[in-house]
Amino acid sequence: MNSLNYHRRKTVTVNIGDTPLGSDFPIRVQSMTNTSTNDIEASVEQCQRIADAGAHYVRLTTQGVREAKNLGIIRQQLRERGCQVPLVADIHFNPRAALEAAQVTDKVRINPGNFVDPARQFKSLTYTDEEYQAELQRIHDSLVPFIDLCRKHGTAVRLGVNHGSLSDRIMSRYGNTAPGMVESVMEYLRVFVEQQFMNVVISMKASNVVVMVEAVRRLVAAMDAEDMHFPLHLGVTEAGFGEDGRIKSAVGIGALLSQGIGDTIRVSLSEDPELEVPVANKLVEYISSREGHPHIEGKYSKGYTPLMPERRIGNNVKGLVGGKSPIVIASCRPEDVTGNRRPDFYFSKTGALNDSDQFIVPASIYSGESNTTPLFSLHNWDNSVDAPLKWLNVTASTPVEKLLFLKDCDNAALILTPDNINVSGCQQAFIHSLIDAGINCPVILHNGYLDTDSEWLQVKAGADFGAVLLNGLGDGVWLEAPDYENQNEVIGYAFAILQAARLRTTKTEFISCPSCGRTMFDLQTTVRRVQEATAHLTHLKIGVMGCVVNGPGEMADADYGYVGAAVGKISLYKGKECVEKNIPEADAIPRLIALIKDNGDWIEKQDNTNSSFASC
Repeated sequence: MNSLNYHRRKTVTVNIGDTPLGSDFPIRVQSMTNTSTNDIEASVEQCQRIADAGAHYVRLTTQGVREAKNLGIIRQQLRERGCQVPLVADIHFNPRAALEAAQVTDKVRINPGNFVDPARQFKSLTYTDEEYQAELQRIHDSLVPFIDLCRKHGTAVRLGVNHGSLSDRIMSRYGNTAPGMVESVMEYLRVFVEQQFMNVVISMKASNVVVMVEAVRRLVAAMDAEDMHFPLHLGVTEAGFGEDGRIKSAVGIGALLSQGIGDTIRVSLSEDPELEVPVANKLVEYISSREGHPHIEGKYSKGYTPLMPERRIGNNVKGLVGGKSPIVIASCRPEDVTGNRRPDFYFSKTGALNDSDQFIVPASIYSGESNTTPLFSLHNWDNSVDAPLKWLNVTASTPVEKLLFLKDCDNAALILTPDNINVSGCQQAFIHSLIDAGINCPVILHNGYLDTDSEWLQVKAGADFGAVLLNGLGDGVWLEAPDYENQNEVIGYAFAILQAARLRTTKTEFISCPSCGRTMFDLQTTVRRVQEATAHLTHLKIGVMGCVVNGPGEMADADYGYVGAAVGKISLYKGKECVEKNIPEADAIPRLIALIKDNGDWIEKQDNTNSSFASC
């Protein structure tokens, strides 16, 4: 998908119950229960609530054959109520459960990292080419009976690959990488295609948004190369808690949806599952609304690689260093800002500089610096103005020919305002035209929204800014929401977007899964307790995972991990290594603090700390 104009990627149709997916069907939304699948009554009630919230599919934990059979009962009871929402069995490590579920439900999710290969131990393995081929044959032989059952019962399949839960076999050859994720699923897809079974959906998830987006793009390219066109399920495995979870999902999922990639999405939050659905529906509605937008003239610049874009390096000018952390501009005064995350510049119309002109004022000016930074438009640009940094406000449709005078200007930065409903597409087209013209001015993305609802603002801003930033473009963000009551929150959203895009870290990051039927403790309460104890450690990533199925792998990006080992028991991790097993839950947080201290990563708590949550 190499167009800067929005249009959906074409796929085959996958039939999931009465709700088909892909091709020309709408983008579907889904969530997952956090009840035990052995508690049939509670599961039925929660499935109903998720469906009533607007989900098109509901997934349930299916650890074994008993849970798979119960899934059939849950499905039947929902049908008797008149609820037709298709149900998805979530399988890990247990092919027998998958075979049972294929006979009683609408779709079965299997993980290529653990369906045939043994549970990963992060061990380095060595294979000859012949031995590796024998492993592929073993996968083939194990999949064919499963495929035959799914064909017989009209059951769809989701191949769900997670960064961090790849098999040791794949990681030994490809590493824990996006290419490894792609090869993991392609091995399985080739078997499904050989068997002429096309009722398949694929997901490629990671807690790291950059890895997730790269993996999905690489997968689309790999499928295109082999003439495969399966639909895609999008999600960030550890999207988050509260505003950070919503923004992280909007940045990652929104970047791909904006590119026309994605047929069903889940926004994973460490909250009640029915709360995920409105967020996902807002994201789908916002991106889908640009269908048929005014055509954007533009193309990728020479040498640009959309599969793995490198970051554009602009000129170094005062307060903006090309290729370094992007800046944040705010439309408020410094006294309106609380906390440690303070903007680098403030927009000023009057008062601060004693006249009615417009300025982008560096934060340092309020500490005594005298140099000002004026904001111009094309009609009043003045080369004679002596300023260390001058800003030029342009719209995305401005012809680059009108800006050629900037080629020799080393003290100018551009404020780029979109003028197309396809916000990210028009901004990217403009920046690519700058690159081809040899204009190296830093570019600040300036997006404004009239929303007063926090969730809508988080979704729109996350998707728009994220799509451009993840493509290596943009030297800063200016998020304007003039009607939003709390401008301090608006600034927080801007910083959260940069952190989600892995461009500027300003908060502790907590990687926490959304609770499901496997969770060994009250996830929401536990996440809050861990946050209270460690939120001031802004240099760390801390994982809070409900069970050992995905926990150790999916939090592999974390510095420390708190993982449910059994009911009332916790295991602690340093990176991928389990250092303490089966600690009583009451002792786990003090022991986590002690572990951080023992490794020299503890700092004393001070006021005004910030934290960022991520959840699978």
